[in-house]
Amino acid sequence: MARILVVDDEIGIRELLSEILYDEGHTVELAENAAQARAARLRARPDLVLLDIWMPDTDGVSLLKEWGSQGLLDMPVIMMSGHATVDTAVEATRIGAVDFLEKPITLQKLLKTVAAGLARPVVTPALVAAARMPAVERRADHAQALTTAPVPELAEPAPDLNHSLLGGISLDQPLRDARDEFERIYFEYHLGRENHSMTRVSEKTGLERTHLYRKLKQLGIDSSRKKNLAS
Repeated sequence: MARILVVDDEIGIRELLSEILYDEGHTVELAENAAQARAARLRARPDLVLLDIWMPDTDGVSLLKEWGSQGLLDMPVIMMSGHATVDTAVEATRIGAVDFLEKPITLQKLLKTVAAGLARPVVTPALVAAARMPAVERRADHAQALTTAPVPELAEPAPDLNHSLLGGISLDQPLRDARDEFERIYFEYHLGRENHSMTRVSEKTGLERTHLYRKLKQLGIDSSRKKNLAS
């Protein structure tokens, strides 16, 4: 699943989108203004950004322009607004946004747009420059890279996984079931390692405590330190 940054000055919108995306298995980072969005983008390196247009300090279109001018649009950005005009939406997509969501955002529309955004390749300045390079120059660069690149050592043959992963997770089951099994092993490992300290587990896994408790309950994991110490 993906790491998604939600940028919106309305706490209700942030919490609603966060809960929906979290229930879909995504990791969610939240920001209420452009300053927090800049910091979260550098810290979390999101796979996708949901960016509100109307914000009190720096609006979303200005922030999008800033990221584009600095070569930082290496992730798809989906704009959101309840008051934007068609011209604003067109301008945002011209700058680099991959899509636009009009508020109020329906669950089906949100999930469909996010899935499409994550599946869409990101066109970075480097890719644009490469595409504009003459074919002869591209072939010359490729030939030079082949002659100067070190010869890799032969890799060991991959072991036979027998359709399973570490911990006995079957690869022949639906993705959601396999993911639940992995997450159960993952969180039980961290709970045991941190002696069931929810604060430390929250820090280690990168989940807010509220989301962490909800995830453990969803997976059927008892986070009670007392019960685990007694067992």
